[in-house]
Amino acid sequence: MLATPFTIPLWADLIAVSVGSLQGAMFAAGFRDRRIDLLGVAIIGFATGLGGGLLRDLLLVTPPVALRTDWYLPIAVLAALVGMLLARLFRRLDPVIIGLDALTIGIFGAIGTTKALAFGLPEVPAIFVGVIAAVGGGVLRDILLGIPIAVMHVGSLYAVAAAVGTIVLVVLFDIGVPITIAAVVCVVATTVIRLLSVKFGWSLPEQRALSQLPRPRWPRRAQQRTATNAIPVLPVQASDTTPAGERPRRRYRLFRR
Repeated sequence: MLATPFTIPLWADLIAVSVGSLQGAMFAAGFRDRRIDLLGVAIIGFATGLGGGLLRDLLLVTPPVALRTDWYLPIAVLAALVGMLLARLFRRLDPVIIGLDALTIGIFGAIGTTKALAFGLPEVPAIFVGVIAAVGGGVLRDILLGIPIAVMHVGSLYAVAAAVGTIVLVVLFDIGVPITIAAVVCVVATTVIRLLSVKFGWSLPEQRALSQLPRPRWPRRAQQRTATNAIPVLPVQASDTTPAGERPRRRYRLFRR
């Protein structure tokens, strides 16, 4: 059964893109040693705000939504430049930015998943497209800056929150819940998981080989058995042939049971 894509008003979509571009520019502002110019900041902001949607549409082989109107590109570039110029001010509003970013992840994940279902993709590929739509902008940002991709390292749950939200959406849709309600639940679940992971520092465990796992400590029964079957040591009287003036030495003889 094909789904109807979950849509939001244009102004809400532009706000979500602006939040992504703003965060991308603020993140790039911390790399002063890279000497990124205004064009570089604009490109990073564009990639962060619109990268997820572009990757989603490329996977679905459809014209990108960001190229169908004149609003997305200017808004993304403007938000990136504002984020660069007012980085100190926005860092004071970091809790608000984190909350909006968590909400944006949920929205992009819901839009990507429902659009994939509308294109006839099965459930698992639809979840994959939704996660890519949610975190694709951050992946492109890290690639452009030449740093390790954040979603692949230990940290607060980002892609995991998007994955949980999109899975909930697909499950609700399969059991007959209207797609709009399922998408709203997806956004709420993703946002809550992301915010809780930031507040309490939740993260996935670091990769570890089996040889590095802690070994269980088994009781040492062999030593206990040896202790119970200990060999008694009995003193033996010194012989009468001990030289005069020398202290007699005590000899010991071992007896087994």
